[in-house]
Amino acid sequence: MTVEAPVISGSSVVKLARGVRLREDSVRGRTVLLAPERAMALDDIAVAIVGALDGNRSLDQIAADFAETFEAPVGEIAADVMAFVQELSIRRMLEVIE
Repeated sequence: MTVEAPVISGSSVVKLARGVRLREDSVRGRTVLLAPERAMALDDIAVAIVGALDGNRSLDQIAADFAETFEAPVGEIAADVMAFVQELSIRRMLEVIE
């Protein structure tokens, strides 16, 4: 039986799933996202996105905040945020709040 990832849209509010943590890997000089029996190396952009997944703001709000902060087109930012969040969802590293 295959478990399907939840449907996520721009209006979704998400946070890291229980047991998933951001950690610094001092040996490799990278930040990693750790989950039971899983790990994912993150670049600076991914770290910023994970840090924004507070369980309070929608993905659209997060994208708008990033677009303002980085003076970038909100559509491009939203697409990047959505693609990364979808990957986290597939890996069962997210909890959908709304």
